[in-house]
Amino acid sequence: MSWPQYDDLPPVDGMPKGCAWGVFDKDGEKDRWPIGAIRIPLIGRKGLVHRSTCFLDQPHEQLGFLGYDDEIEFNTQNSSHWDSLCHYLHQGTGQGYNGAEPTVHDLSQRRNTNATASLPTLEHWHTRGGLVGRGVLIDYKAYADANGINYSPFSNHKITISDIEAVAVAQNVSFQAGDVFIVHTRYTEALGCLSPNEQAKAMSSGCCVGIEGNEEAAKWFWNQGFSAVAGDQVAFEVFPFEKDVLHQYFLALFGLHIGELWDLRTLSETCARLSRYTFFFTSVPLHVPGSVASPPNALAIF
Repeated sequence: MSWPQYDDLPPVDGMPKGCAWGVFDKDGEKDRWPIGAIRIPLIGRKGLVHRSTCFLDQPHEQLGFLGYDDEIEFNTQNSSHWDSLCHYLHQGTGQGYNGAEPTVHDLSQRRNTNATASLPTLEHWHTRGGLVGRGVLIDYKAYADANGINYSPFSNHKITISDIEAVAVAQNVSFQAGDVFIVHTRYTEALGCLSPNEQAKAMSSGCCVGIEGNEEAAKWFWNQGFSAVAGDQVAFEVFPFEKDVLHQYFLALFGLHIGELWDLRTLSETCARLSRYTFFFTSVPLHVPGSVASPPNALAIF
């Protein structure tokens, strides 16, 4: 298929340069490849609540045999997840991908699929069977260790495009259109070693390692033709956000999903052991109409 370069994207009225609305769309649908890790969540997000019940303890419906059910309730941003294209809007216009203007009411129509049919939420992945493609791990942490680059995952350490390209060369990796780009920084591993109070302190610093957030970085990611990007950090990009926020480019303008807080330790170890950093990748999010984010249910197969 034809993949226009960033500088060749056609202008969209009222939107900044780099807006890809309509480039891969037919009749309003995107025609393209298509939980309690944080124990004290910040900014008022709900932590994991897990309840188990025994059949014998249900007075209203005695089933007469021994067994268990359970219920899980959580904020989807609090552990490994995909961001839908409604998660972060273009801040200047309040619009999401393809001009979507979601409201809380629209997104909450869980049993009314018609209400969310026109919104770029995650349940639409199921019409194509989920995401299947080639995954590519950029193990920045391993590269940093090998090259004497020291950083704290809880700092605003910036991973530049030059860094990414250097890691790719060191790993003998060449990117291809359609790849799922995944970066390992060891953020979730460091977070998992902390107590709940230590986690809260580390996260409340407001800093996190990540990809540099500027137009040149956005341009580079677009020109690679990635189908999705993901990492083990809170925001994928460096935090606090820089002036040109990658969330705004990727989700609202490009229609490029972002995965965050993924546990990549085993993947990193496997890639190093095999000296292979590409793999067959699958991901199927929860099938919930109006889902703004979802656990990725991702697999890497070698």
